[in-house]
Amino acid sequence: MSDADRSAPSPAAGTPRVIEQRGLYFDELEEGVVYAHRPGRTVTETDNVLFTTMTMNTQALHLDAAWSAGQPFGQRLVNSMFTLATVVGQSVPQLTQGTIIAQLGLTDVSFPHPLYHGDTLYTETMVTGKRLSASRPGQGIVTMQHTGRNQHGDVVALAARSCLMWTLGAHAAAELEAAQKGTIET
Repeated sequence: MSDADRSAPSPAAGTPRVIEQRGLYFDELEEGVVYAHRPGRTVTETDNVLFTTMTMNTQALHLDAAWSAGQPFGQRLVNSMFTLATVVGQSVPQLTQGTIIAQLGLTDVSFPHPLYHGDTLYTETMVTGKRLSASRPGQGIVTMQHTGRNQHGDVVALAARSCLMWTLGAHAAAELEAAQKGTIET
């Protein structure tokens, strides 16, 4: 279903117009613009312990408060993979929800400052490049730089990410074709 169809008035009298939440298409993303993702996410001890144990990471820096107290930071650290996943996740509703085809990769990942239980993580993303795909008409590759900061403004995570994204027209055409074949509902 195209964006025009999603927001078009219903032919039935009294039926409200429906606007579906989505990310931005390749055509709508602007290089050099910073997209601030809100709300922030306050990270709890439960988040950290559950993520750490679910992923079978037995690192005492995440699980053992007594041992961590004797280490350089003096307390447990939030698992950096949780931090990275949350930074990327916070960008999804605004940038890629329903408009991404595939995540192509993450590079230059770093964690310059630790994240602790009770910290609030805020993420912003800058689109650093975009180009239409030479081999996949109607699709483009977007590169972006994610920056995660705590409530004090300290940078706690950095990651460069590349994604294969739909253009608006090609996605609408693909959805229409699939609907005509009966493979999706509109």
